[in-house]
Amino acid sequence: MKKLRIEFEETVALVNNFTEPIPADILLKLYAYYKIANANFDNPGSKTPLINAFKANALFQAKNMTKKKAMKAYIELVEKELK
Repeated sequence: MKKLRIEFEETVALVNNFTEPIPADILLKLYAYYKIANANFDNPGSKTPLINAFKANALFQAKNMTKKKAMKAYIELVEKELK
């Protein structure tokens, strides 16, 4: 899993440095996969209730994923949509 973690972290860095706009639906999926992969289930921190609702919904839709599956899904989504 160490190799997967390294690939995941490299992919996260790529997304964080991405300069083009990323569609909202992709961002929400990435958000959910990231939170699950890092076992971070804190409340979404936006000051906008609607954004918090969308983030909570994205997490709810991905709630049955394991950390490993979430990392793989994050990487696959970036490769499909952003590369």
